[in-house]
Amino acid sequence: MHDVRIDRDRLWNSHMAMAEIGATPGGGVCRLALTDPDKQARGLFVSWCREAGCAVRVDKLGNIFARRAGSEPDAAPVMTGSHLDTQPLGGRFDGIFGVLAGLEVVRALNDAGIATRRPLDIAVWSDEEGVRFRSGTMGSGVFSGRVNLEEALAMTDESGLSVRGELARIGYDGPEAVGGFPVHAYFEAHIEQGPVLEREGITVGAVEGAQGARRFRVTVGGEEGHAGTLPMTGRRDALLGAARMIDALNRVAFTHDPHPVITVGSIFVRPNSPNTVPGQAAFTIDSRHPHAATLAAIDADMRAACAAIAKADGLTLHIEQTSDSTPVAFDKACIASVRAAAKALGIPHRDIYSGAGHDACNLSHIAPTGMIFVPCEGGVSHNEKENAKPEDLAAGAAVLLRVMTEWAE
Repeated sequence: MHDVRIDRDRLWNSHMAMAEIGATPGGGVCRLALTDPDKQARGLFVSWCREAGCAVRVDKLGNIFARRAGSEPDAAPVMTGSHLDTQPLGGRFDGIFGVLAGLEVVRALNDAGIATRRPLDIAVWSDEEGVRFRSGTMGSGVFSGRVNLEEALAMTDESGLSVRGELARIGYDGPEAVGGFPVHAYFEAHIEQGPVLEREGITVGAVEGAQGARRFRVTVGGEEGHAGTLPMTGRRDALLGAARMIDALNRVAFTHDPHPVITVGSIFVRPNSPNTVPGQAAFTIDSRHPHAATLAAIDADMRAACAAIAKADGLTLHIEQTSDSTPVAFDKACIASVRAAAKALGIPHRDIYSGAGHDACNLSHIAPTGMIFVPCEGGVSHNEKENAKPEDLAAGAAVLLRVMTEWAE
């Protein structure tokens, strides 16, 4: 491995070239799934892979696989990858780093003239972000058998355009079956999307797993009234009750150790009039924790806190759970490989959990899986200001190179 080197400048320049596709005025990227910018980004990636000697395949959901052949071509591949689609005002590195780090691994091996026993696959997963079709990790979900292919193809955006139709329009309705072939191991490189690594001055995170998440919609019922004539003592203010609940939910987070994250990100008020006491308020809850038992305990605590406030304020309460994803534990051997690679390269590293979901979470159900995190500036992601240092990206790619070649032998 001492003869193989990641080219930091080449990796950075690839990021900057990809960032020109769908570039936003604020320095970010808007490349929604299966739009023309997504098509253009896919085309650039495919052209780079073919220049690097890879054979490119596309499946029926538009997932792209670029394969560097191994000396045993029929052996199960070691796979890496991520996604090229972004948030509406997204950044230049979320997802894209995982794809381009994989490409840089291939380029570096080519430069050194090194062959691997197993093939290496770089995957571009369709619609990881879930912005346009409200799906999230759609491509890897179908590949891993966790999402039905026909249901995914039938999904539509707000304009009624389907995944099936848009794949055909952009020319990525491929002939290959989705999944169905073995994967020896899967590694995904990604920016942390949080502040831990940067805050601690650490370059690489060996990701142990991803937090589970439970999401809810809470509806609080009260009674409308005139803002000027209804006395304060006689009010059943749904928004006031919701506000008290939101404050209580924040306090629930600090009663568990390690702390979960609990977020209320959307609030809806009826009638939403400046001179009417709100008769109904609804809000969302996003709760996350790496341990399933703690996630269940948080669920119970949140429900109890909201119920107590509703009872005290004379309000009705309805809590609907809208989603439930269990915590994911990555493969211990893959995690150990990431740690060992960072240590051998002299790169500061630590174990870390992912607060976000990734394609790797789906792949973990069908293959040994690991993730490699690198810092992002200020922990900012899903934002035009998202940024990363060239040397950190190169360090993450160097770890990826080492673990992929290890598992490919």
